[in-house]
Amino acid sequence: MSKALPSPLRRLVVVCGDQLDRESDVFDGFDPARDAVLMTEAQEEATYVWQHKRRLVFFFAAMRSFRDVLRKDGIPVLYNALDDADPPKTLAEGLSRAIEAHSPEEIVLARPGDYRVLEALTAVADIRLVEESHFLTTPADFREFRKGRKRLVLEDFYRQMRRQTGYLMKGDKPEGGEWNFDKENRGTFGKEGPGLVPGREGFPRSAVTQAVVDMVGERFPDAPGSLEDFEEPVTREDALAALDEFIEHRLCEFGRYQDAMWEGDSTLYHSRISQVLNVKLLNPREVCEAAIAAYDAGRAPINAVEGFVRQVIGWREFTRGIYWTEMPDYAEMNGLDAHEDVPDFFWTGETDMACLRDAIGKLLKTGYAHHIERLMLMGLYLQLHGTDPFKAHEWHMALYLDAIDWVSMPNMLGMSQHGDGGIVGTKPYCASGAYINRMGHYCRDCRFDPKQSTGEKACPFTTLYWDFLARHEKKFASNRRMGLQLANLRRKDDAEVAAIREKAQILIKSVSN
Repeated sequence: MSKALPSPLRRLVVVCGDQLDRESDVFDGFDPARDAVLMTEAQEEATYVWQHKRRLVFFFAAMRSFRDVLRKDGIPVLYNALDDADPPKTLAEGLSRAIEAHSPEEIVLARPGDYRVLEALTAVADIRLVEESHFLTTPADFREFRKGRKRLVLEDFYRQMRRQTGYLMKGDKPEGGEWNFDKENRGTFGKEGPGLVPGREGFPRSAVTQAVVDMVGERFPDAPGSLEDFEEPVTREDALAALDEFIEHRLCEFGRYQDAMWEGDSTLYHSRISQVLNVKLLNPREVCEAAIAAYDAGRAPINAVEGFVRQVIGWREFTRGIYWTEMPDYAEMNGLDAHEDVPDFFWTGETDMACLRDAIGKLLKTGYAHHIERLMLMGLYLQLHGTDPFKAHEWHMALYLDAIDWVSMPNMLGMSQHGDGGIVGTKPYCASGAYINRMGHYCRDCRFDPKQSTGEKACPFTTLYWDFLARHEKKFASNRRMGLQLANLRRKDDAEVAAIREKAQILIKSVSN
């Protein structure tokens, strides 16, 4: 196809792996007779972090499927596949080759999801950067929101977004009389567990997906994770079906149980659409409007729908705004001066801690964990362990199907690890084993006791929690939100704190390289 293209091209549109949106603004004014699309599967994008096999398959299968949609629509696509005879090693090399071959008069790129990618591509040539309409806000909008504010508060931003979109609003008042129903969204399952939760439907592999599965298995045999039963949505049609299935079967209980955990099941009542939303196979507006339609029809309660909408137009847009107004300095932040490596067992799931064994095991199998497993199990342990926040971010990027840099950096380095010193959250999300015992049932069959911080049965979360508070007591002494936790620490005598800290050092050293 590339041989039939005119030279020079009028316009070359660069489409990255997280930009699979047929309605993207980059296609405005596109002329198939004079323009072309460039897509590149680059070795660097598969290896700059050690990546889950399912993540590699998801991105490459979705990209190839989107390529085929464009070609079916008569859009010329210059496609560099990883299994070509001589594929470009980087996205920048792919662009350089296309420029040399086709001398485009103009190069167009929608803002990618990774600052590193934007820098690499703009270093090659002059590029017209498009602020596409997929997102509800732009970085410029977020800078305007930040003006004059002493601190960033999600709730302030979220209320602005509700007013801007009109979602769940009655005039200038919030639907249901409250802006936020989070207090109703902290339910836990009883001793008998969640019962029968409607399962998540799989999507049979197309020939395109199967070819990618075979390629990844051959080229990346030592990558973490498994490709067993890979049935992820990789097309627009799949993504819409996944959204419909969530709205129909799980949205009704999403709110109540969104923070609950249960062994062997990460989906529970969650949507599992973040991956297709983040590569733009779904649009945030249609996602929110589908949930609101369910509420209007009486098929989902306000607490579930509001909590879901808040994640999409609140948290999602908020974290992206932080990313693009703080980068590149944000990646270097280390507010807690943490320098440990990611523990070895975070790549294998081989640990005696029942909660982490289950959560990491599910992640390695599926490439997914819901937000409480990410934040208050795996993220919490990394924070208490003293993990370098950028290394924690790299681990998150490596294993999650839905991890894009703009998503992962504020969520992992910022909120989870408190590496940004309080930009995302005014206090660290730190807790002992008691929280895990309350929100799940892992402790029931674990050899560790969440109430004990020293001794043979001491729960590592509890030991490291008290050690974390002791390590950072001076730093958080003036933080009112940390007052109760620090007061509880001060009730312990010096000998007990010394014993806890000694035990913590043994734990940290035992799981590191």
